[in-house]
Formats: sequence, C-alpha cells, structure tokens
Amino acid sequence: MPDQIRSSQAFLPNLCSLQAVFLLVLLGELLAVVLTLADTGLALFQWERLGILSFLIQWIVLASAALLCPLRPWLSQIQAWQAGAICYLLVLLVTVVCSVVGLWMVYPDQGIQWASLLNSVLISAIIAGIALRYLYLQQQLSNQKQAELEARIDALQSRIRPHFLFNSMNSIASLIEIDPGKAEKMIVDLSSLFRASLAEPGLVPLTEELALCRRYVEIEQIRLGQRLQLEWHDEQASAEIAIPSLLLQPIVENAIYHGIQPLPQGGLVRLDVSRQGRQLKIEVSNPLPDTGTETPEASLAQGNRLALENIRHRLQAYYGREAGLTLAQQGGLYVTTIHIPIG
Repeated sequence: MPDQIRSSQAFLPNLCSLQAVFLLVLLGELLAVVLTLADTGLALFQWERLGILSFLIQWIVLASAALLCPLRPWLSQIQAWQAGAICYLLVLLVTVVCSVVGLWMVYPDQGIQWASLLNSVLISAIIAGIALRYLYLQQQLSNQKQAELEARIDALQSRIRPHFLFNSMNSIASLIEIDPGKAEKMIVDLSSLFRASLAEPGLVPLTEELALCRRYVEIEQIRLGQRLQLEWHDEQASAEIAIPSLLLQPIVENAIYHGIQPLPQGGLVRLDVSRQGRQLKIEVSNPLPDTGTETPEASLAQGNRLALENIRHRLQAYYGREAGLTLAQQGGLYVTTIHIPIG
C-alpha cells in the first residue's frame, strides 16, 4: 500500500530510511578510499589508514543523518537559506566532535592535533556543501513532482464529482411527483454521498468506499425497484486496505445506467472483492445489453468513458503500473476489473 500522496514540502529527503542509510554508508566508504588513495597512492596503499578514515567518516555521516532526520519538519517551515545554513553548520559541528574524539582514541598521547582537525573540517566543509546542495535540489524536484501529481489527481477527481452528483439529483427528480416519500429518503441518503464526494481526494479505507457504493445502490433501488438486483461479496474487505476515494462508485454507476436501466426486465449487478497474493481484485459485472457494438471499448463510447479513463489515470498516479482497470465480455456479462497492489 502506498503512502498517502499528500505531504509537506520537506527541505531534505528522509536520510533515516533504509535506502538512504545504505547509500550514505556506501558513499562514505568511497570517500574514505579516495582520500586514502590521494594521500598514499595505489603503490603504497595503507589499509590501516583506510580503516581509520572509514571509522571517522562513517561516524560523521551517520551522526549527521541521525541529527538531521528529526529536524525535517522544522526545517520545512523556515526559509531555505536558514535551513541550509543550519544543516551545514550542524554537519561541521559533528565533524569537529567526531574528529576530536577519533584523534584522541587513535593518538591518546599526542593531544589535539590542530592541523589534522583543520584538515578534516575543510574536507567536510567542501563535501558537505556539495552533498547538501545535491540533496536539497533532489528534494525540490521530488516536491515539484508531488505537487504536479496532487494537482493532476485533484483535476481528475473534480471531473468525476459533477457527473456523480448530476446523476444522483436526476434520480431524485424523477421520484418527486411519483413518490414524494421515497424522494425524501433519497435526499437524506444523498447527503452522506455529498459529504464523501466533496471531501479532499486521497486514500480512504476500502470498507468506507464500499459503504458509499451501497448508499448509492440504495438510492438507485428506490428508483428502479425490483429491476435492480444486487449480489455483494465483500467478505475480504478490510479497513486496513486503502484505495482512492470515489474509485468504485462510478463503476457501479456505469453498471446500473448502462447495464440495468436499458433492460425492461432489469438485471443483476454483482460485486466481488478478493485477494490474490499481494493484489486486491475488485470485479463488477452487469448484463450486457445488445447495443450493436462488438467490444466493451466500443460500448464505452455510449457510456461513461470519461469516468473510467479518470479511474485508470488515478490508479496509475497512485500505484504506477502495478494497478490497472480492465474491461471484458464474459458470457453475456460486461465485467470491469480493478487490480490494486496491497502490502
């Protein structure tokens, strides 16, 4: 399951993640090798000196990362130049402390070696400046991509909401003169749907999304009566699984408007939720009216193509290629299937 997409505009990447720590250790070790080669050359390569430099550099790198991690939320709230200066000075301070302790441990009888200490600080100043600048630019690029992704999801979500609300209001309008009591009940049910559709787009528990679909189906059952039959299999639904909001409702809506409504006798809408390894499978099926088209893609030209395309784009935005939406005809049924990766 992916993390929630919305996030604060961090100043630096998370240096305490497993991947970041591995890269920091690797880069620190490469720096120790380079400094050893620059000092002794390959012919007189000294493994003892490499060990001492590795010990010192790894302590500086890991201690700096450990101190910068808890500061990330605070650094994102101040100006960039202030955050940069604080990070830079913090790394230099860690370098001084680790160098003094390291020199004392290696040469306990020689006191503070100011020349070696100054040399360590100068090297750290150069490397830290380059590294912090790179990390800052990398994070700004990540922030920009995140903002573009959030804007894209907002745009896709905003295009689904009017269609959903418009069709719901049409259902109520059709019942006002025929059965005011049912129309009143639909208005009450629709208020909870409004609340969900107007909420900020993001990930919601699967059980919550299924409950939203049930409310919508209840509204349509009042309008269509016995023509709309529902078979619901969601025993494997879990509140721990999160999916994009308003992901299933447009699919259920399509099944009713383009599968049940055109048929005088009505039909059955079936929803199945199942787990297949590390994948969540959600399948919605409905009767396939004879529209003269040969493929589900062709029939979409008469249906809600926009909603399904938006669902595809949102799945790609949240999960990449690991998720998908497929359409198929199976024995006179129109089947829409969603695959979502789960942890």
